Amino acid sequence: MRALLCKAYGPPETLVVEDMPSPTPGPGEVVVSVKAAGVNFPDTLTIQNKYHFKPELPFSPGSDIAGIVKETGPDVSSFKTGDSVVATLSHGGFREEAVVPVSRLLSIPRELDFGIAASFGLPYSTSYHSLKDCARLEKGETLLVLGASGGAGLAAVELGKLMGARVIACASSAEKLKTCKLYGADETINYETEDLRERMRRLTSERGVDVIYDPVGGKYAEPALRSMARKGRYLVVGFAAGAIPKIALNLVLLKRCSVIGVRRGDFMLHEPKMYDANARQLIDWIVTKKLRPLISGKFPLERAADALNAIMNRRVVGKVVLVM
Repeated sequence: MRALLCKAYGPPETLVVEDMPSPTPGPGEVVVSVKAAGVNFPDTLTIQNKYHFKPELPFSPGSDIAGIVKETGPDVSSFKTGDSVVATLSHGGFREEAVVPVSRLLSIPRELDFGIAASFGLPYSTSYHSLKDCARLEKGETLLVLGASGGAGLAAVELGKLMGARVIACASSAEKLKTCKLYGADETINYETEDLRERMRRLTSERGVDVIYDPVGGKYAEPALRSMARKGRYLVVGFAAGAIPKIALNLVLLKRCSVIGVRRGDFMLHEPKMYDANARQLIDWIVTKKLRPLISGKFPLERAADALNAIMNRRVVGKVVLVM
């Protein structure tokens, strides 16, 4: 089987595709024939040794996979050969066959497209956990999404609308904001050409927004926080802009607001039953067409560097996936 390997930390061009022996599952494990793998922003950081999770070299990046069970371990009875599944890994997804602990595996309907199945993991599970469990977003509240055209941001737009919120999407171009509108955004802000605070003030009649979903960080974090409603909730999801903002805590005091950190991996590890329940709800919404993940590009394993560079250079709207 073929695998994409990171043998030395560096840019996507340093990754190599090599033939490797097929893996064998141990107790509590299965081998999945990977049909598709979602490409996420943390993958671009992991291969450069810039992420908090640092797997031992050499390794395959990739956390979200979809495929078919090829072989089960000696004590596995909950899955069988031929089952269609999705899995969330710490790494090791960008290969034709992956060993997966049963605890990280979920069944999916056979009719669900593998590309769609592989694309919803990180962005949708992170966004749903953020809005439902962390912010406790309520129907009728106003949700502001920074970086709204990316994988996580667009998922937050779509989920916020499904959950009954008024959604304000922020992105850096008219084309990206057009896509956000198609996915449910009620209002949009181009924060490259418009004053973020002034536009937020006008859109909320000076009240401010109830929940801010921020996977970006950087220079927009403070003006967004300053435009939050009293008792609002600010969700710290990531730092795609590269810069980690430094926030004056007096703003939190004056707004009587909450700043909440969101980590999908920690949630999955420490609250697995709730994580699985959320994932099953998301799968149901996707199967019933209430959610429709946007895949803007599909790449073979040999072109994984192109997919990763597209994310690093912010050329992706929605998701890109690798197909085996």
